[in-house]
Amino acid sequence: MSKKAVLITSIVSLGLLLAGLFLYFTQIVKEDAPRETSHQAPVSNTEEESNDEPDEAAFDKTTYSLTEPGSIWQVVNKQRAISANYVPDDLVVPNVRLRLAASAEQMQFREVATDDLETMFSAADQEDIILVFGSGYRSYQLQKQFYDSYVARDGQAAADRYSARPGTSEHQTGISFDATIPDQTCHLEICFEDTPQGQWLAENAHKYGFHLRYREGKESITGYQYEPWHFRYVGKDLANELHRLDLTMEEFFNL
Repeated sequence: MSKKAVLITSIVSLGLLLAGLFLYFTQIVKEDAPRETSHQAPVSNTEEESNDEPDEAAFDKTTYSLTEPGSIWQVVNKQRAISANYVPDDLVVPNVRLRLAASAEQMQFREVATDDLETMFSAADQEDIILVFGSGYRSYQLQKQFYDSYVARDGQAAADRYSARPGTSEHQTGISFDATIPDQTCHLEICFEDTPQGQWLAENAHKYGFHLRYREGKESITGYQYEPWHFRYVGKDLANELHRLDLTMEEFFNL
């Protein structure tokens, strides 16, 4: 072979070697690079965490009026009074265990909430939980009697923590009630929360449309001390939402 042929052969061999090395290192770089498959698009930082909880914003807060007398969402508190002349037009005596005689004013409840009340009491019965309807509707005049007696006994500042001034009581709406037990142990006392009845209601009342109105740790919001016996009918949708979020009506509706 001539020197020229040898030189050409050497040059070709070197070229092939260099081409092979180039392809080798190119493959390594590709394998080390981040991969993006066709079925998995990049995820932005704002979408990395999914939220499976229901969206509070999706709840229709305008379904019922918060101010109209008779609305099951009417909010009555120290700043949102109810007319002294308001009397619900659908008061009935519910078919549940009553603390007082059926003729007593407090043993009345609005018909709009009575079916769910009776269903709840029946469900508790099936679990051997004996609930008693302690106090339901109270007129302006009856609430005034109660409030005045508490002020005389404990002073106004103390009374205002646990009793509504006449015209600001939820009981006048006819859709709030105080629960108790047959022997009235812990009647209108914090220890009601430790009774089987108190525990059952705390866990189940929302399923039947009832909201634990004066929740623990919310006195600065509701204006009243914790009352584990006081339940307010708001319907199942709202009751479940308030229970899930552990909010008062004031917080939920930004009042």
